[in-house]
Amino acid sequence: QVQLVEAGGGLVQAGGSLRLSCTASARAFSGYAMGWFRQAPGKEREFVAAITRGGGNTVYADSVKGRFTIFRDNAKMSVYLQMNSLKLEDTAVYYCAASQTFYGSNQDGYNYWGQGTQVTVSS
Repeated sequence: QVQLVEAGGGLVQAGGSLRLSCTASARAFSGYAMGWFRQAPGKEREFVAAITRGGGNTVYADSVKGRFTIFRDNAKMSVYLQMNSLKLEDTAVYYCAASQTFYGSNQDGYNYWGQGTQVTVSS
């Protein structure tokens, strides 16, 4: 069983930056691919970014490409999402997810989920 705890959400003005973190309880954290997803009010949860176990490969949703960066520190059992040039439409609850067998944008491939952290972008 893996427990994931997100942190770093908050209120930020449009154009600003935030860094989210997700810390895992798993000792073998490096054995998990990690993903970030988000859910805006009234919308389905959607893919944001994912990173392979070693951090060598990443993939992003088109809506965040060039603005968001996913990276990980396996020694700290953490994955991060650096969010720059935030837009109003980035407002959502952000979730991190982990999978031992899957890497990519399909949320059905992830076995473990955090509770989420709220990001609100204001004008």
